Amino acid sequence: MMPMQYGPLVERLLAGEFICPITDEDAYRHLQDEQTREAIDEYLKPLNRRLASNPEGSVWFLAWLELGKEARDQLSGQLALTMNSLQPLLEWMQLVQEALGRDAVMSAGDVLKPAEFTLKCEDNASLKDRLQRLAADRFFNSQSDALDNQVKLIFRRLKEHGYLLQPHSDRQYYLVTSKVDYLVDLIRFIRDEENLPVDDEPQQQERLI
Repeated sequence: MMPMQYGPLVERLLAGEFICPITDEDAYRHLQDEQTREAIDEYLKPLNRRLASNPEGSVWFLAWLELGKEARDQLSGQLALTMNSLQPLLEWMQLVQEALGRDAVMSAGDVLKPAEFTLKCEDNASLKDRLQRLAADRFFNSQSDALDNQVKLIFRRLKEHGYLLQPHSDRQYYLVTSKVDYLVDLIRFIRDEENLPVDDEPQQQERLI
């Protein structure tokens, strides 16, 4: 039987949240315990759900236990939404990497400051143009012509989707969550296992991943 104290955690998982050391260190620590995972999985069985993690074990989320018709339909819809967001998310990751002069792909725990990112893009015409086109993408759907507002919207949307966490609402810096690690693993799976196109610019994607 699942301990009652894990009820709120299960509700968050069922709502589609990704649990990692950045989003909730205490909950993540609990999920590292095998007995806790077994109890949660037992509770989830009637709901046809189970705990799952990325290969590195840096993030936990829910997956289907058995893929019946209903599960396949929902999974297909979720995959379609994810595929539609892959291109803008890949472009954003590439922009951050280039603008901030980083050698490696961003990962959980990285600190991002919108003001620093804006300043770097303002000083580079190519980055500025790419950022404006990205902000206008339907995933972000910016209606502003001001670069500062576009960046704020992008960061807010990424926070809403769980890729970024803002530890303090009155301080303008964000932490990258392990959902980005999950996204990178998904891209690699699509590219290497399924051989599906997820980018119209494969050389750019290859540099990123």
